[in-house]
Amino acid sequence: MLPKELYDLIQAGESHTVEFKKSTTDITKDVYDSVCAFSNRDGGHIFLGVMDDGTILGIQPDCVDRMKKDFVNSVNNGNKMYPPLYLIPVEYEIDGKIILYIRVPVNPGVCRCSGKIFDRNHEADIEITNNEQLVYQLYARKQDTYYVNKVFPVFSVKDLRHDLLERARDMTKRRTERHAWRSMNDEELLRSAGLILKDLTTGREGITLAAILLFGTDQLILSVLAHHKTDAIFRVFNKDRYDDRDVIVTNLLDSYDRLISFGEKHLNDLFVLDGLQSISARDKILREIVSNLLAHRDYSNAYVAKLVIEKDRIFTENSNRSHGYGSLKLATFEPFPKNPAISKVFREIGLADELGSGMRNTYKYTKMYSGGEPSFMEGDVFRTIVPISAAATSTVGPDPYISGDEVSTEVSTEVSTEVSTEVKLSADRLLSLLEYCRIPRSRKEMQEYCGIKTEKYFREKIIRPLLKFKLIERTMPDKPNSPRQKYIKS
Repeated sequence: MLPKELYDLIQAGESHTVEFKKSTTDITKDVYDSVCAFSNRDGGHIFLGVMDDGTILGIQPDCVDRMKKDFVNSVNNGNKMYPPLYLIPVEYEIDGKIILYIRVPVNPGVCRCSGKIFDRNHEADIEITNNEQLVYQLYARKQDTYYVNKVFPVFSVKDLRHDLLERARDMTKRRTERHAWRSMNDEELLRSAGLILKDLTTGREGITLAAILLFGTDQLILSVLAHHKTDAIFRVFNKDRYDDRDVIVTNLLDSYDRLISFGEKHLNDLFVLDGLQSISARDKILREIVSNLLAHRDYSNAYVAKLVIEKDRIFTENSNRSHGYGSLKLATFEPFPKNPAISKVFREIGLADELGSGMRNTYKYTKMYSGGEPSFMEGDVFRTIVPISAAATSTVGPDPYISGDEVSTEVSTEVSTEVSTEVKLSADRLLSLLEYCRIPRSRKEMQEYCGIKTEKYFREKIIRPLLKFKLIERTMPDKPNSPRQKYIKS
């Protein structure tokens, strides 16, 4: 009888690792395509005698033995499947019908079927034989080495920027005051970080691509990795293109700073408490997603990495040497090192923590920042999506992306609708009050303007939330030592 775990796979339907084949009397050609694709990707499960929608057709009983022999002979034939695979179909019965189950493990090398290379994408087997980039990425996944460990014997430590290496030494204070790097010269630091290696094919020693990405001049970086680029985009008002953009083509330390600055420029630092302590959840989130974007990227791929801020979300995308496919779950997530040399430097200088902590921290601080949960999508392109509230990107008053004094009524209304829930005013009354505060107003003037009688209620339900969302700010008293506080629209 069919084991429960296999029955559950059938019930869940086809996926990145599950394939159904009708094959009721013969092994069809596309079965071997799936074997090849699963071998090249993450392994998988093939069920023969099952329709695409999961309906159990069953294999004709007098065909079962022949189909088993045909399959075994084919996958062991180097002309059909190379390298030969030692797989055996297992016969099971379900609802009185016979099916064949084939478990395909990941192959350590690249597998070909009839001279063609197949890879798995979603629920499909894709032939990639003539796609040079995809074939290269497949071979890279199968290798035990990392692309950023590529050695450049023609370059030396002198070709790197001493000021960046000195900056890295200084940044180690974030981790410990007496860090070992602080007493090392440039070459000793690079060796300690695994950034000077020996080319195993030539035996020549040199600095690695990781060293160049971290500490190289912009010209040197582009000479060894012409497609290196990170795109930062703010797209809230002009949704067809963008409102602001920074195309970053420089070393990873400066790239980190520019991406963080871009996020701080366009995301409001909402008031958040972690226990009794006020923290910047925005800064914590940016630190995690930016360090992940830079440290775990597949630099062999020309796919442009990006950080995008939209009205209701922040998301990052980067090419990825994947170890699975689909949504990652915090409870079952198993981290894999992507670029250990770059990750080590980021940890030592305080830009990242231990492997796997970024996902936990992003969950924690997203909850505080917006109340939502981030999502992490593993694949050839890795995506991190952080939901945000409208208050995170809100601007009240003149729209900074429209020339002149034109006011973005639509944006102001959207923001005030969300904020008004906490401020305890309707959207129209909130906008009216903010317009009233274009010149400094006292609490009493504001309270009378709103027609609210109770001072305590007005302070707690109106003043405090407006300050929290930075829609108003306190002004200096009119006279020294005057207790009279006024407020003005931010």
